[in-house]
Amino acid sequence: QVQLVESGGGLVQAGGSLRLSCAASGRTFRPYVMGWFRQAPGKEREFVAFVTWSGGSTYYVNSVKGRFTISRDNAKNTVYLQMNSLKPEDTAVYYCAAGYGSTWFSPNDYDYWGQGTQVTVSS
Repeated sequence: QVQLVESGGGLVQAGGSLRLSCAASGRTFRPYVMGWFRQAPGKEREFVAFVTWSGGSTYYVNSVKGRFTISRDNAKNTVYLQMNSLKPEDTAVYYCAAGYGSTWFSPNDYDYWGQGTQVTVSS
């Protein structure tokens, strides 16, 4: 089992920045991909970004490219999502997830989830 705990959400004005963190504990010795998803009210959970175990590969949904950066520190078992130039449409609950499979764009590709952290961007 892997436990994930997100932090760093909050209320920010449009154009501002936030950094989300996700700390992993438990059986973290297996290499796993870490992803960030988000879910706005009334919408499906949406892929945002993932980073591979080594950190050498990252991928972003088009709507956040150039604004968000995903990174990880395996020594601390923590993954980060730096969010800059935030827009009101970024408002959602953000979830981190850990997966061991070979694809990483769908919620079904991940095995463990955090409880989520709210990000609200005001206009």
